This record gives sequence, C-alpha cells and structure tokens, in this order.
Amino acid sequence: MNLSIIAALTYGILAIIGGIIGYIKANSQVSLFSGIVSGLLLILAAYFQIQGQAWALILAVLVTITLVIFFAFRLAKTRKFMPAGLMVILGVLALTLMVNQLVNSR
Repeated sequence: MNLSIIAALTYGILAIIGGIIGYIKANSQVSLFSGIVSGLLLILAAYFQIQGQAWALILAVLVTITLVIFFAFRLAKTRKFMPAGLMVILGVLALTLMVNQLVNSR
C-alpha cells in the first residue's frame, strides 16, 4: 500500500469524523452530508487504488482539491483554525502525496 492510498483513506476518515462533529456541535446537516459523501468518495478511491484502478487516484485528487478549496474559503471567512485550518493543512499534505504518486506512476 503506497502513501497516496493511506493519505486518501486518512483524509476520508477525517472528513467523515469532521462532518459528524459539525452535526453534533452545530446541528449542521450540510456538514454531516458533505463530510460523509466526500469521506466515502475518498475511502472508495483508496479501495479502488488498492484494486489497481488508475482512475481512483484521479478521483482522490479531485475530491481533495475540492475540500482544500472549500476549507481555505472557510478559513478566510471565519479566521478560525479549527476545523478549517487543520483540514487545509492536512488536505495539502494528502494532496502532495497523491500528486507525487500520480506523477511517479506516469
């Protein structure tokens, strides 16, 4: 298992946990829905990468880019590090690992 799979899996789990926490703390159904959907997409992308599907890494990159952009806007708006700043930092780290794998696989 390579680092891009671990990154997608970890970031997906964090997205789901973050969505659940957002729902519990702020009663935000949007946080719950978006956290679960994006997290499951990343977990599925990790699973299909393990199965050897090349498109799964591209899916993981696209979902991660979307989340990083979303959380960067959220951080700029609220100026609160938690959770937006943490998710931006972890997302950029995950994205770096994924893009590195994408470049090295070609």
